[in-house]
Amino acid sequence: MSTQPLSASIRGVGLIGPGFDSWPEARAVLAGDAPWAAAATRVPSPGVLPPAERRRVGAVVKLALCAGIEAVNAAGADASKLATVFASAGGDGANCHAICEALASDDRRISPTRFHNSVNNAASGYWGIATGAMATSTIISSYDGSLAAGLIEALALAHELAQPVLLLVYDHPYPEPLAAARQVSDAFAMALLLDPNGEDSPRLQLGDFSTAAADTMTDAAMDAVRSGIPAARGLPLLALLAQGRSGSVVIDYLDDLRLELSLSA
Repeated sequence: MSTQPLSASIRGVGLIGPGFDSWPEARAVLAGDAPWAAAATRVPSPGVLPPAERRRVGAVVKLALCAGIEAVNAAGADASKLATVFASAGGDGANCHAICEALASDDRRISPTRFHNSVNNAASGYWGIATGAMATSTIISSYDGSLAAGLIEALALAHELAQPVLLLVYDHPYPEPLAAARQVSDAFAMALLLDPNGEDSPRLQLGDFSTAAADTMTDAAMDAVRSGIPAARGLPLLALLAQGRSGSVVIDYLDDLRLELSLSA
């Protein structure tokens, strides 16, 4: 059995967040080539879905699909052939809120659309509808460590299959009163197309668990995005990638352990 650290080339990136609608926009900001105009995240409409399904999906599915398609297109890959890993700290909180409201009302019936959107694998199912993908798909929810858990799963799966794997990480704020108990500051989605066989792209390597504090962003407002949205915990890694630099970063995982990642530009 191999004891080599898990690693893969990053062939494509998709990103949607506060003040940027795509990875090229975010890359310019993170590289210091453009100012960051902080603004609420604009949730796009996934044109890859048929119109009927597009009307049924919630914001978290839209975020995941649009970020995923951007990463796939950037790599020139075939989405229908890719294994996927979906990771979200909280899934569709707005849909959960609507179901709770219905259950608390006099008419406790829940619509079929609300019900099927309530499951944590809804984004994976809609991805299959949109792309025709029938490859392995894993869905993970690990609270604030969802990005780290997703990276571990995606890199392990890529090496098991010896094929590229698409990682999609996404979160969206909860409505009140759920937001009072679980704060997510804004919507955010990141997708990475990870290829264990790639050689011409920056290479991401899984490191050790660490007791060191998670890396932060130098800009306080940008760091508030990182700390306020679980899916945005990878911003320090994305900054390295945008700047074309090699280095290591530590990201949140468990309460008492973080995860170290290395990037070779």
